Amino acid sequence: MAEYTCYNVSAAGDWTDSIDQCVLTYDDRFLRRKVIKTQAGATVLIDLAQTTSLNHGDGLHVQDGKYIAIQAAAEPLLAITGENLVQLAWHVGNRHTPCQIEPNRLLIQRDKVIGHMLEHLGAVVTEVVEPFTPEGGAYGHGRTHSHEHGHTAHDH
Repeated sequence: MAEYTCYNVSAAGDWTDSIDQCVLTYDDRFLRRKVIKTQAGATVLIDLAQTTSLNHGDGLHVQDGKYIAIQAAAEPLLAITGENLVQLAWHVGNRHTPCQIEPNRLLIQRDKVIGHMLEHLGAVVTEVVEPFTPEGGAYGHGRTHSHEHGHTAHDH
């Protein structure tokens, strides 16, 4: 079985020609140093300079200029629909819940408390199993928690 080491990640669209792929859940795509397995069974040691949120389509840069594609795994989610989708999205965001925003629905990780709250606000909440690719955080950073703003419009 091949073994690889990854020190860098390239964003989706910035690379081509993957030699393999890793299918990871949303939570598993948040990492700094970790060993993961590819679909072909190869081992990849991820050793990044900082904790990184990998997105569907990103590429793990491994030896010899090769890439291993990152794919979002299907996972248990709640699909949120309703007449007042904008208001529902506000309530999801107000709780700092990762959310995939689509034209006619929202997707969030399964959470009975949030689901129940949304139902009380008029949402139709349906359990689904799909890949999860929520919106990135503010200022173009990956996750919305524990991040630095750096030089952005937030600077004063």
